[in-house]
Amino acid sequence: MSESSNKRGIALVLSGPSGVGKDAVREPLLAACPGLRQSISATTRPMRPGERDGVDYHFLTKEDFEAAIRREEFLEYTLYNGNYYGTPAPFAKKELDEGKDLLFKIEVQGALNVKRFFPDAVLVFLVPPSMEVLWKRMTGRGTEDPETQKARFRTAYRELEFASQYDYIVTNGDLNETVEHVRAIYLAEKARIDRSMALVKTLLQEEIQ
Repeated sequence: MSESSNKRGIALVLSGPSGVGKDAVREPLLAACPGLRQSISATTRPMRPGERDGVDYHFLTKEDFEAAIRREEFLEYTLYNGNYYGTPAPFAKKELDEGKDLLFKIEVQGALNVKRFFPDAVLVFLVPPSMEVLWKRMTGRGTEDPETQKARFRTAYRELEFASQYDYIVTNGDLNETVEHVRAIYLAEKARIDRSMALVKTLLQEEIQ
């Protein structure tokens, strides 16, 4: 009997205030954790340069997104700065039930909604080294007008207030250190006693031929 048949997959949620660097952490983290795969979110925001539909996000029109909401096809969704973001439910439930580990990179409110659906989800909150650094990251993109940047920065302050509702807080200063820190959290969670006892019980039942 395989380990995956005895153990539910881990829902690792990577979140934090707007502009903190979730996208920058995601790819190297997935590369460092071969057993972890990405849960692809859907959004109505415009596609940014270099992004790919079905890889970075499922890019939907507002009409299509709202139709999916009515069909209850999202594990969670939120309206953020005028755009919808959501996690398609069928894919996530199926993968986790099969014992596969999923990485959810989502906004703060969406992360807390995932925790309501999956109480054993592991929530990691990324914070910037300082608000000055966060502002530089936001404005450094050059993809948004000044008013949008200011609105996102104000939102970031409000989002920081939710940090206490997460399981872990990681400062995203040096990218390599951040990735290693989150990787350590993931590996520790995989070895938690409440996640692994089913496998131990199976081993105890095996007979040596």
